[in-house]
Amino acid sequence: MTGQSKMDPETLSMVMETIAKLERERIPLETRLALDQAGEFPMDLIRFMLGPDVALHLIFIPEEYGGLGAGATEIALVSERMARMDLAIATSFLAICLGMDPIRVGGTPEQKAKYITRIAEEGLIVAYGVTEPDAGSNVQALKTKAERVLDDGGQITGYRLNGQKQFITNGGVADLYTILADTPEGPSFFVVEGGAKGLVPGKHEDKHGIRASDTCPLTLEDLFVPVENLLGGVEGQGLKQANQVFGYTRLMVATFGLGGGMASLERAIRYSKERIQFGGPLCEKQGYTHRLLVPHAVQLEAARAYIEWVGRRLDTVDEDLQVEGSIAKYFATEAGDAMANDGIQAFGGYGYIREYEVEKIKRDVKILTIYEGTSEIQRSIISMFRMRETVRSKGGFYERMAARALELPVSTGGPQLSDALKVLNELILGARKAKLTRHQIVMFLLADMITWCEVAFALCRKAAEDSGDRRYSKDYLEAAARLFVCEALETVYTKGLRLSQGAGDEPLPALMGALSALPLAECLQGMLRDMDLVAAELVA
Repeated sequence: MTGQSKMDPETLSMVMETIAKLERERIPLETRLALDQAGEFPMDLIRFMLGPDVALHLIFIPEEYGGLGAGATEIALVSERMARMDLAIATSFLAICLGMDPIRVGGTPEQKAKYITRIAEEGLIVAYGVTEPDAGSNVQALKTKAERVLDDGGQITGYRLNGQKQFITNGGVADLYTILADTPEGPSFFVVEGGAKGLVPGKHEDKHGIRASDTCPLTLEDLFVPVENLLGGVEGQGLKQANQVFGYTRLMVATFGLGGGMASLERAIRYSKERIQFGGPLCEKQGYTHRLLVPHAVQLEAARAYIEWVGRRLDTVDEDLQVEGSIAKYFATEAGDAMANDGIQAFGGYGYIREYEVEKIKRDVKILTIYEGTSEIQRSIISMFRMRETVRSKGGFYERMAARALELPVSTGGPQLSDALKVLNELILGARKAKLTRHQIVMFLLADMITWCEVAFALCRKAAEDSGDRRYSKDYLEAAARLFVCEALETVYTKGLRLSQGAGDEPLPALMGALSALPLAECLQGMLRDMDLVAAELVA
């Protein structure tokens, strides 16, 4: 997914229209509700989507292997649109991309040509076999073993795999698997054909949400894999390959959070115009718009701005963006989950009824804060790596970001965010100096401050650069940016207060001094006016 995208706007528009047509003709509300209630994988539907008439999977595949050559930016747009349609189906497609990614990042040229071309041409369903019952997202706790099989001359002819995999999306229906197992030289990925002797899918899990996606355990019982199916041809590259994959797939899961949140928001807006209460529609009541719509719309717009920024970087710079992927996933999935929760509240009693779909959206969205690394894992990654970068740069990392925020127009809230970034810098360095960072909960507090500030920076930049898009005006974007900057400052203040007052044996006056520099009162001026503006445009 790195490298400049070659996908032209016309092709992207055609793909988006294909998804819209698919939703209208094949996956209307009645079908989505029926699939959810049955809790069964819709094989015919997925095969149709992978077939020659639709071939949606081609967006994930590079041009040289017969795909559309989309970059991260286009994949994010398509992933969001699929999530707005149905998260279970979107998850099934994510798993195909996820299962293919170890081949894409770690395969030999021959392996890539063979398997990625087959996925493109044959529309294979792929599964990613990493998670284990006792390891969860901790791939370093791998227990599945890959024992070398030698010929009479002592040459490796293959590997015999034994172990258990858990929560494998597409695990019971896949045509192809990429499976992580521990070799004598360390964890390694193997390509395994569906139906191979010794590959035993377990019972389809009866899940709380995304019920139409297939999730099951896998048992590997003396599963023989020929040596040519060792990805990259070298043992011990699996953790590196898995980390490379996470950098991309976590951004995709972030877009699912955005898409699921938008699906709930759009339904709540529509309902607010139809439902008459106390003499007028709900869309005219601040208790509805300013409580259940505006805060979530602002967070989702902030998530979108950050996702777009990370996507552009992935498309133009070949570098490791694991921390950015974690920030995107953590923020966007939590924002989507919060909107999905209030989507039920927005419908009142009707929100609890299946036919209105918002309760299904909530059940579906919840998994996004769990799979591909829980929100807690993301917070650990964010705080650990950003603290290292802050210390390594002697505070320069956030000083530079603060300087860039200061240059943004006042109308975006950038200068006020600049103050928050400076305070964040002092809090990170001060917490480390006071040895508070040995506490995991302190690292979580830092992760929240880091996430809100960096996401706010992305939204401020977008508001400064964007003249408005098809959804919202420039005034809307600027108002949303100002509101989210206020939220970022409140986050830094409240989390910083907990850190400075509650984390050590006694309060830390130096950190309290840093917090006092936050222009929180100034930032809150005009907040109601900005909320009115956002609400008016949302329901227009």
